[in-house]
Amino acid sequence: MEDKTKQLLDRTFYFGVNVLKFLKKLPDDYIDRIPKVQVGRSSTSIGANYEEAQAAVSKRDFINKIGICYKESRESVYWMRILKELNSDKKHQDDFLKIVKEAEELRNIFAAIKKSSGNK
Repeated sequence: MEDKTKQLLDRTFYFGVNVLKFLKKLPDDYIDRIPKVQVGRSSTSIGANYEEAQAAVSKRDFINKIGICYKESRESVYWMRILKELNSDKKHQDDFLKIVKEAEELRNIFAAIKKSSGNK
């Protein structure tokens, strides 16, 4: 396995873990629970699908899994933006910004991988 692949596997794993740890800090009322569940799923799905891509049975299968990583990264940004607006106090703003920035970087990485894999 290439070093870059291993680094991205670790990065996506810890992104999911860090999002879940952050979500524990937020309120657990009915309204907050909806986007918390969604971002929890989308953020952990990025790493799970990248892990699956490593065992792809074909180039098409690999590109499909990378496309899912891309979409889940986009979705994570969306749900984090909603949570940020629902929790607009200054307490967690830095955490929100860090997570959104990482999700955007992952989105860009997966877009580049997809493009370089021949599926424009």
